[in-house]
Amino acid sequence: MTGPGADEVSVLVVDDEEPIRNALKKFLAQQRFDVYAAASGDEALQQLRRHRVALMLCDIRMPGTSGVDLVPQALEIAPDLAILMLTAVNDATSAALCMQRGAMDYLTKPIELADLGRAVQRALKRREMLLENRHLNQWLKEEVTTRSAELQRERAKLERISVATLEALVNALEAKDPYMRGHSARVADLSATIAAELGMSEEQVEHVRVAGRLHDIGKIGTREAVLNKQGALSPEEFEHVKQHVVIGSQILAPLPHLEHIIAMVRSHHERWDGTGYPDGLRGEEIPLGGRVIATAEVYDALCTSRPYQEKLTPEQTVERMADLAGTVLDPKVFEALSAVVGRRHTLVFLDEGTSDKPE
Repeated sequence: MTGPGADEVSVLVVDDEEPIRNALKKFLAQQRFDVYAAASGDEALQQLRRHRVALMLCDIRMPGTSGVDLVPQALEIAPDLAILMLTAVNDATSAALCMQRGAMDYLTKPIELADLGRAVQRALKRREMLLENRHLNQWLKEEVTTRSAELQRERAKLERISVATLEALVNALEAKDPYMRGHSARVADLSATIAAELGMSEEQVEHVRVAGRLHDIGKIGTREAVLNKQGALSPEEFEHVKQHVVIGSQILAPLPHLEHIIAMVRSHHERWDGTGYPDGLRGEEIPLGGRVIATAEVYDALCTSRPYQEKLTPEQTVERMADLAGTVLDPKVFEALSAVVGRRHTLVFLDEGTSDKPE
């Protein structure tokens, strides 16, 4: 098994910034992994040829070979490698491209240790399941089983690519607005952390994360003039904007592997008191994932610079949001957010400032 006590599991940390490499190495060593490190893509490929590595934790922006280019080269050397990308919010589109090329997942900086630990365990478990399936196929050696496994792998690959493609569309849409850039990636990571704080299962936490990344996919159908408008919207414009939750759920409806997140996307603008949209759901009628994303979205809006409002600190944001608990927001979800924000300064060790380094 992976995790504490599994000394045979090796992890490769790839980042050109030594302080970040050291922080990641220290954390992973505490989790009882054998840890290798590389300062560049070329050095990472050398390490993969030299050692048997189960998981690679890789930054996207590096001099020379970028993380996007490193992913397929690494998998060519080590086909069973699980790859977890680390990205600044401005590089979320590149992270989605990494997933299209074979990475299992990505996290945005700054990263909480607890969230990183869960992501590492999740990636290793998925790798373990793939290896077990492969061994089972080799043992049975029956054509029907082999074909079934091939179809399952192909379906999993198509599902991963379809989600990554939708995420790339969201990120491209947000990239047009400097005030919205990275919004969905931030909301997704915060929503997943809140979901874990609420005691949701690992699978449910991941459904919430994916729903957070795709919650605004329906804005593809919103007129650009309305999206970019400064100041208050007219009643007609607001009605037009409200359609994005319905459009988003319609875009996702043909994809059966996303059935668990469609209701979350549709309901993330419902309000606890029943005055939200599009269905006027009240209280626990609203899917829990939708309530979580709604809370994370309000937090992100208040903490992010806007031309029409001052940017609040995390503490000021939670204080301001307290007035919304019980009307706009689920009080229990707000309590979970407060707990997460309250301990974040003791857990965050990666600085968003690294996003400005050159390719």
